[in-house]
Order: sequence, then C-alpha cells, then structure tokens
Amino acid sequence: MTDHKAALDRDGFLILPRFFSEARIDSFVAAVRSNVDARPPEIIVDLLDTNERKRLSSLTLEQVQTLRMKVNDLYLTMPDVRDLALDPQLGQILNDCMTMPIALCNSLYLEKGSAQDPHVDAIYMAPKTPGHLLASWVALEDVHEDAGPLEYFPGSHLIPQWKFSDGTYRSVPSEMDQWEAYMHSQVSERGLRKESFFAKKGDVFIWHAHLLHGGGPINDPRRTRRSTVFHYFTAADSRKFGFKLIAHDATYWIKRGHPPIPGEKPNVTTTIDGALQRVRRALS
Repeated sequence: MTDHKAALDRDGFLILPRFFSEARIDSFVAAVRSNVDARPPEIIVDLLDTNERKRLSSLTLEQVQTLRMKVNDLYLTMPDVRDLALDPQLGQILNDCMTMPIALCNSLYLEKGSAQDPHVDAIYMAPKTPGHLLASWVALEDVHEDAGPLEYFPGSHLIPQWKFSDGTYRSVPSEMDQWEAYMHSQVSERGLRKESFFAKKGDVFIWHAHLLHGGGPINDPRRTRRSTVFHYFTAADSRKFGFKLIAHDATYWIKRGHPPIPGEKPNVTTTIDGALQRVRRALS
C-alpha cells in the first residue's frame, strides 16, 4: 500500500501542495479561457445561480465572463485539459490510490466558487462497482477565504452509505431530505468537523467518492476562485459501462458525447450513459 493510498483510505482525501507549476497553470487557464470565450456550440454549462443547463453558445460573451457557471467536459475536445487531468505523475498517484488504472470520465471548469451544499459524489455518479470512483480538484489561483473555498469533512468517507428506496446508493431526488438528515446525524455522532481548503495555485486535492464536501459561502462575489475538477472511474468499471476508452500514458479517458440539454431531442451521437447524465452537482 502506497503512502498516498494509505492517506486516502484513512482520511478520505489527499493534498498535493504546489503539484503543478505556476507556468503550467497559467498555460492551462489561457487555453481554457480562449476556448470558452469562443463559445463552441458543443460545450454545455450549468448556471449555478439559476440551476439551468445551457449551451455555451447561447450565452453572450459578457454572460460567459460574468455568470457563475460550471463548464462541462472540456476534456472531450481539449488535449490541454486531458493532459492536466491525466498528467503522468498525477495519473500514477491516482492509479496507486485505486490499485488499478483510472479513466477520466468528466471535467468541470469554474471561475467562481460553487457555494454547493455538502454532498457525496458517488450518489450522483454511481460506479458499477462500489469504490471505483475518484476525484481531483486543481487550484488555478490562490483561494481567498471570501471566495467560497472548498469545504470537506475528514473521515466522512467511512460513513456507511444510505440505501435509497430503489435498493441502490444512487440519489432519488424525493428522498434527498432523508439522505441529508442521515448524513447530518452521522457527522454529529462521529464528531466530524468541517475544514476549509485555502488552496494555493497549483495545489491538487484528491478525494474519495464518499467524502462529504461542498463549496463554502461566497462572501465577496467580486472574487474569483478559478478551479478545475476531474472525476475518474476505474478503467475496469468503465468497460462494464461499455464506454470507449482512449489510452493516455498509464491511464485512459472516456470518449463519449456531451451532456444533453433538457428539452432538446436526444441525438444518438451526444447521448451518454445515465450514470453520467446524473452528474449535475458533482464538486467543485
């Protein structure tokens, strides 16, 4: 067992300080910003203040540059994003944590904090095999305390998972109040304490699929909190889903269509597996 896996198993998270250089981060942000400002029609965004999902191309440039949003799945079209998510050194750490090769299955880019309630990724993005999901978060700038830092509960990954009425551990929207009450009681009984991650540019935060985490309150809406988030299934689980895997050094990425837009007629080339369609609230 590697030190990285031991830490992840014990705490539910792993921090890699200054993992990426400032030059690498600056290059990444420049490439992403250039692409986002061009508003390619295939890119889908989730507007955080209105809970709407839209095509990036439906927004004005001013809206793109000012609205709080998650930009989904740039990894599908941008090698720069895949190269950061599957950096050889990072990929080896992720493989070690999972004890098998991982496969990048989604990416999120955010200019501002998510201000998202505490949640667990696995109930929205359920792997076929329990435990075969992992996430990483990269700070693209120093995080100010008023910008809504990442928040998490160390040790919360050990809380037994709530089973919903359909017999699965996947979110049932009408039962989320019960899930939240259960998690709150478990946090209290176990004496778990919320921590905030005041990240520095280039820091990487890796977390267990069952770690309770979210986005802190944004006290100053003028402040940015640039970050990018990546989720990974294991390659083995991805094959169970029937996903097409593309090799990337010692890891993989899943080649698929972009998320659907509510109300749009599904297209066979853009429809994705139901597990990924449910990634509406994955972290920040």
